[in-house]
Amino acid sequence: MRKRTICLLVVIAAAGGIWLNNTSRLSSRPPGIPSVLAHRGLAQDFDRADLDADTCTAERMLPPRHAFLENTIPSMEAAFALGADALELDVHPTTDGKFAVFHDWTLDCRTQGKGETRAHAMPELRTFDVGYGYTADGGKTFPFRGKGVGMMPSLDEVLQHFPNRRFNINIKSNDPGEGEALAAWLAALAPTERAGLTVYGGDKPIAAVKAALPDMHTLSRASLTQCILRYAALGWSGFVPEACRQGTLLIPINIAQWLWGWPDRFLDRMDSVDTRVYLLGPYAGGGFSQGLDEPELIDQLPDGYSGGISTDALDLVMPVIKRRFAPPA
Repeated sequence: MRKRTICLLVVIAAAGGIWLNNTSRLSSRPPGIPSVLAHRGLAQDFDRADLDADTCTAERMLPPRHAFLENTIPSMEAAFALGADALELDVHPTTDGKFAVFHDWTLDCRTQGKGETRAHAMPELRTFDVGYGYTADGGKTFPFRGKGVGMMPSLDEVLQHFPNRRFNINIKSNDPGEGEALAAWLAALAPTERAGLTVYGGDKPIAAVKAALPDMHTLSRASLTQCILRYAALGWSGFVPEACRQGTLLIPINIAQWLWGWPDRFLDRMDSVDTRVYLLGPYAGGGFSQGLDEPELIDQLPDGYSGGISTDALDLVMPVIKRRFAPPA
């Protein structure tokens, strides 16, 4: 009986120690305001039912809430003006050694052009109309046709236009050579310029970027999976696995609540290893979750939450964030 009592006390003491090491109630982290990552800037929304990799989302556009087109400089300006702290953009290598900022693998959906985006030089890509294919009524009208000519920017134009801003750069392939090419391009930037950038995408190109530029913030499915699983095993102690260090994490909101120390202790630990945290919408299987796009999801954020969120609907959620997290008058 005495031995059983001692064992029980040890278990209780261990559980209490783990609780104390992970409860946000004892954290000294001050309340804050979420940092906001705007996915593709201020973009047109679309019907997301039964999407696959080849779905032309421009043909599924919902009635426009604003006049901006994703991955364009006016869209980025509008997103920053609304209060975004960082923007996600998509890149493809071009035949003249640039990186075009454009989402689709081919030009056929959004523009009047044809073929793979990467099969063209940047001057030719600028001649296309990036608003050409958008329709909200099955092709009866095209409200942005003619309004997107010359609006596909290169990555260097974006960074020159927005110095000292934070961007997540999405590689749209799993080609390690593309990662090597982007790493070589990024290596020409000053370390202070690279500090605000994250590169994410396929496992192979991201591994190539990290190998060439160890100081680069990166994210891939492999790195995220390794981080979450290893942290689940060891994070109770406060230890942050190598896979979680100096990177960027996109974590579904329904997964985050199960992380050791969530929210404040977890955020403190990620801050201590220079890792950025952005919440996504609920994960329900399959690929990455969508962003926090429903205003109701903002109400699920912890009070005083000072980590990040990612959203595809900045115009809808930003007013709710400002209202809920506004400092007291």
